[in-house]
Amino acid sequence: MKLEQIETPAALIDIARMQKNIARMQAHMNTLGVAFRPHVKTTKCIDVVRAQIAAGARGITVSTLKEAEAFFAAGVDDILYAVSIAPSKLPRALALRRQGCDLKLVVDNPIAASAIAAFGEQHGATFEVWIEVDTDGHRSGITPEQDTLLEVGRILHENGVKVGGVMTHAGSSYELNTQEALVALAEQERAGCVRAAQRLREAGIACPAVSVGSTPTALAAAQLDGVTEVRAGVYVLFDLVMHNVGVCALDDIALSVLATVIGHQADKGWAILDAGWMAMSRDRGTSKQAHDFGYGQPCLLNGTLLPGYVVSGANQEHGILSSTDADTQVTDIEQRFPIGMKLRILPNHACATGAQFPEYHAVMPDGNSVEWRRFQGW
Repeated sequence: MKLEQIETPAALIDIARMQKNIARMQAHMNTLGVAFRPHVKTTKCIDVVRAQIAAGARGITVSTLKEAEAFFAAGVDDILYAVSIAPSKLPRALALRRQGCDLKLVVDNPIAASAIAAFGEQHGATFEVWIEVDTDGHRSGITPEQDTLLEVGRILHENGVKVGGVMTHAGSSYELNTQEALVALAEQERAGCVRAAQRLREAGIACPAVSVGSTPTALAAAQLDGVTEVRAGVYVLFDLVMHNVGVCALDDIALSVLATVIGHQADKGWAILDAGWMAMSRDRGTSKQAHDFGYGQPCLLNGTLLPGYVVSGANQEHGILSSTDADTQVTDIEQRFPIGMKLRILPNHACATGAQFPEYHAVMPDGNSVEWRRFQGW
């Protein structure tokens, strides 16, 4: 199907850009001598994950048990569920393991650790659990020097639960915008996670895996001594937030939303699109960065950027395209963007925008596209 034939709004993946992004990350991991476990929450799409595995990825990271179930059913069995497990979800996790899925769970507190141990004993089951480490104060996890780290490790270890490793996510990297700062945070992430593993081992608790990662720190890391694997997700598509962080160019962004011009407010200099926040998502991550892209950066159908224009506003099903140049004649908007014209809009956050759609239209270099389904739900 040609782009002109696709109903709008629709999510597009530029296959050539995606493959380039996959190759770039995998080559960097190979150079650093670590395994790479991509986070599939960005795309939730088996076609994309197969391309990542074909390039050299080992295992996947998921953020929901629905993802774990869907990808295991599609043939992927080495899965890290990288969200601290809620005890109520342990029956689903056990069902996956009993089907042959090498599912690894994550905890960052003694209560969840005790619940896993008790559930495993009750059901005669053994889980593999990784401990989440906080290396940048961004979100969840146990800091490397906290007593809680060893408390959680002992609860698991002394109750027959395998401590498979430690993992961390330097999410604060999204707030940076210089290579020097990213390199420094990548080292902080590495050193903190390695230190946590060292403390567990010194306490007699095996800790074979040391897993770090975010897209910015993964790409910025200069050395990963003591690390066994890296995780990253949004790199496969990139987005405008990542562009502002400084880890990709605009023409590296592989995800866009296909939209149609459906009207004008010429006196305001607006072209109205049929892609509002239900298509683009409400994520306004670039509003906190040096360059605010509104709800997205418009491009022509062939991917050519339209500098000087942004999707400046959005309602549920309406997007507002306008000029960022105060000197632009507002009356030109009708001639520049006639009704029926189709555009591609680069998103702020690929994960959030992708989540608005049940499928992607994967665009090949010849302009034809094929449909790739994506998983949804929890």
